[in-house]
Amino acid sequence: MQFSEFELLVVLDSEMNMRKAAEKLFVSQPALSQRLQSIEKSWNTKIFVRSQKGLTPTPAGEKIIEFAKEVVEKEEKIREQIQSLDHEVHGTLKIACASIIGQNWLPQVLKRYVTKYPQARISLITGWSSEILKNLYDDTVHIGIIRGNPDWKGVKKHLITDTMYLVDTEINSIEQVLETDRPFIQFRSDSTYYQEIQEWWHRTFQTVPKRTIIVDQIETCKQMTLNGIGYAILPSITLNQDDSQIYKIPLLNELNEPMKRDTWLIGYESSFELKQVKAFIDIIQETFK
Repeated sequence: MQFSEFELLVVLDSEMNMRKAAEKLFVSQPALSQRLQSIEKSWNTKIFVRSQKGLTPTPAGEKIIEFAKEVVEKEEKIREQIQSLDHEVHGTLKIACASIIGQNWLPQVLKRYVTKYPQARISLITGWSSEILKNLYDDTVHIGIIRGNPDWKGVKKHLITDTMYLVDTEINSIEQVLETDRPFIQFRSDSTYYQEIQEWWHRTFQTVPKRTIIVDQIETCKQMTLNGIGYAILPSITLNQDDSQIYKIPLLNELNEPMKRDTWLIGYESSFELKQVKAFIDIIQETFK
């Protein structure tokens, strides 16, 4: 088998769908099907079972796919080591990032990165803090961008601090929250964010919200608030200067100071030695100048 065939099996296992895998590999579906048949013939066994629901690895296929993943991973690491020897920035920058950062802060940084280093590639995963940490522990990404203050023993660099606001199209003071029947719109989070908001709420109001709406994404929460459905608590990173149609009331902590939330860049020392990671750090520093 050639390396491209190992990669083909990894993509098929990831997508579990011939059409999606063909699109990702930039080949036609018939060509992909023919390549898979050729690979199965070389192994003298069926690797995937096809159905209307997609692809399912056979027991033998699971063993072959596991082997393929090891080959692909080792090949990528060797390429990174070789590329780190020359002066150009190549390779893939692998990032696991908090969704809120991926939507609001990271795009402008990555735009500068790909413009300055066109030979480099980017692999981006967004999700919750627990997912970011798992990707780092599993060594599937180089760096993580995480909200809050993570308990991390490796390299930890502070990126940004943003302020928390109660946001609404009608409410313009904290006192009005207890008077309104409008729902409190909240988004799910596995970080300390939810706990911080709960503590602030009970400290401020000593009661529970009259009505709540729970959504999965912070962007959904924001859009529902902007459209006047209810009020929400949002970090300043999600709010634009031109959001003039809404009131933004800063949340205060026990010392009567604005409540803030930090974002950190974390990873292992070995990852920060890679040229593509160093280049990314340089772009961040340039962005903040």
